Amino acid sequence: MRIVLGSDHAGYPLKAAIIEHLEAKQIEVLDVGAKSADKAESYVNFGEKTAQVVARGEADFGIVICGTGIGISIAANKVKGIRCALCTNEFMSALSRKHNDANMLALGARVVAPHFAKAIVDAFLDARFEGERHAVRVGEICALED
Repeated sequence: MRIVLGSDHAGYPLKAAIIEHLEAKQIEVLDVGAKSADKAESYVNFGEKTAQVVARGEADFGIVICGTGIGISIAANKVKGIRCALCTNEFMSALSRKHNDANMLALGARVVAPHFAKAIVDAFLDARFEGERHAVRVGEICALED
């Protein structure tokens, strides 16, 4: 499994903790930036950059992080083929995969503590799309892009 991560400066410390968590699980990680918390950088650029990697099929899933997760999730969702879910708990995270076939997860570094964020990531990666009636809804969502 290959996961691409992107964050702005506010999300950088949480992104670093998530990368460490994923690498400890032997999951391949691609980090598209930001590279530090020191320089203010736009969440828009990193949301789009991360989403493009997922949309091109160069990663199985993406994780984006900014202060609240809101702005970066909106940016990621502008890329065709992306279903980025902003989640604040494990239940939301698992259902975003099971019911919405989310291919990206957004987290808010100023909203979710690192130990909770790691559990949210695990729930996202462990869940599987249930298909059936949910596939109809996902199809309707995808049709909005056309």
